[in-house]
Amino acid sequence: MHPVIQQVTERIRERSAALRADYVARMQAQAAAGRPRGTLACGNLAHVLAACSHAQKNTLMDMTRVNVAIVTAYNDMLSAHQPYQQYPDQIKAVLAAEGHSAQVAGGVPAMCDGVTQGQAGMDLSLFSRDVIAQSTAVSLSHNAFDATLLLGICDKIAPGQLIGALSFGHLPTAFVPAGPMSTGISNDEKVRIRQKYAAGELGKDALLEMENQAYHSPGTCTFYGTANTNQLVFEAMGLMLPGSAFVSPDSELRHALTNEVAALLPSLVSGSTNYRPLYQLVDEKSLVNGLVALLASGGSTNHTMHMVAVARAAGLILTWDDFRDLSDAVPLLAKVYPNGPADINAFHQAGGVPLLLRGLANRGLLHMDATPLTGNMQDYLQHPLLDNDKLSWHPVTESKDPAVLSDSEAVFNQTGGLKVLSGNLGRCVIKVSAVAEQYHYIEADAVVFDSQHDVEKAYKAGELNRDAIIVVRFNGPAANGMPELHKLMPILGNLQKAGHKVALVTDGRLSGASGKIPAAIHITPEAAKGGPLAQLQTGDRIRLDATNGTLHVLDDVRPRPLAKANLTAQHYGLGRELFGAFRHVVTSAEQGASILFSDNDF
Repeated sequence: MHPVIQQVTERIRERSAALRADYVARMQAQAAAGRPRGTLACGNLAHVLAACSHAQKNTLMDMTRVNVAIVTAYNDMLSAHQPYQQYPDQIKAVLAAEGHSAQVAGGVPAMCDGVTQGQAGMDLSLFSRDVIAQSTAVSLSHNAFDATLLLGICDKIAPGQLIGALSFGHLPTAFVPAGPMSTGISNDEKVRIRQKYAAGELGKDALLEMENQAYHSPGTCTFYGTANTNQLVFEAMGLMLPGSAFVSPDSELRHALTNEVAALLPSLVSGSTNYRPLYQLVDEKSLVNGLVALLASGGSTNHTMHMVAVARAAGLILTWDDFRDLSDAVPLLAKVYPNGPADINAFHQAGGVPLLLRGLANRGLLHMDATPLTGNMQDYLQHPLLDNDKLSWHPVTESKDPAVLSDSEAVFNQTGGLKVLSGNLGRCVIKVSAVAEQYHYIEADAVVFDSQHDVEKAYKAGELNRDAIIVVRFNGPAANGMPELHKLMPILGNLQKAGHKVALVTDGRLSGASGKIPAAIHITPEAAKGGPLAQLQTGDRIRLDATNGTLHVLDDVRPRPLAKANLTAQHYGLGRELFGAFRHVVTSAEQGASILFSDNDF
């Protein structure tokens, strides 16, 4: 085991000892209460049975049989979740054939950042994670279930489902993926068209034609953003079947994998010889395995918040310093857009998650004694195959495309590419895995904005044609829900392409799409809570040094009063007025940007 991996794991264990012990004790007490349906009064149970068929009623009244809760994020508007429409019937049929039962315990909201980019609805996006966690808990609160299947993929949905399910961590729990859509146009072409549109060189019709080619069918978007990062990380943590994350939605193999995970759960429930509750799967070892896979694959920066919140739900305290130290020890083994031109389908075809995990295991970077959903971690170095309708797993061999996924001693970067910056502007994260080394250090004048829309106006007016560090403040969790600022990427890309040195500094988010632009994001304390960003003015000199991990304003801004932003317009309309309480109590980005836990919990 690499010493840094061991050290980070041990300090997570030590700092979390009391919190984790309390969590495990609660889960053990819930398990000791007995099989849930058996604790229900007759009237309670009658409500559970009321809508069931005669056969299912008999199954549910037999307390030796298993009842699996399905918590689904299905809707038919969003491509990633549309394939889930038929999953409940499929799962129920598999379990019924084995003498067991499944019920849709509840649905959770599933919004898409791709739809809400640059729109008012984006202000609800990050908060939706905790709504989903609460919805998952409400779904399971009927306490009529022996195990849980989570049907969810995208940005806030899967982390939210996991956070909620951890409150019911005494139940065996698995994610059921649906897979990515087929590849449309290349990512290079997508970026080229977006930049030309931002520069006014193409019209909206050309842009829409390109976007329709990129997003064209059921399945997850194919770039390596937060949705696909969820899938990779949760497979690395052993929360789904080995090799199942990126199998396409309409394939026979996908159908077989869904059948397999449904059939597996009854063997894992309380009272079985192989009882594997969720709380045993999610511990400090599996958490670190997930983080290592995140860094080795160049995954989404959103996970610097999501994984902190997931960890806390499992009684573990994770910090940005843990991310930093792991990133220094973990090499980049995959080149998937925005870290390279390939998409997630190319990654999967090259060997996918099992091959990535094998490369990490061979380097001593994984806890191979962690407890996964099925078998042991050695089984997660295998990929599934379907032969004559028979599902089996086979060890991965070598990369089918070493330019996308390394299976040798070669690495794309010596580090995972995620840095934590600290200085007199606060603390933040920056993803440099796709940023050319010449842009890791930038010193330039600040140009200060309170909205990405104002940046767009200034760009179109020709006011940004120079070296500059673009500051976008009052976009943190407490200000307006911390929207992603993707509208800025084509703009800053054009400025960089024109020869200017540019960077972004913000208390907002960017997900995994910052690409070639150095972007210091998630700054805490945020401007709305009195952070130093609120004292900046256009013309202040800023130094961003990703090599040494620092971010400083070189002018003395301390005597200045804190700027105030009128955010009223961002607090009302399209449901935003319902989230006022969230904005008041949300923790900082470094503490997971959560309403479910307080600052004192970290």
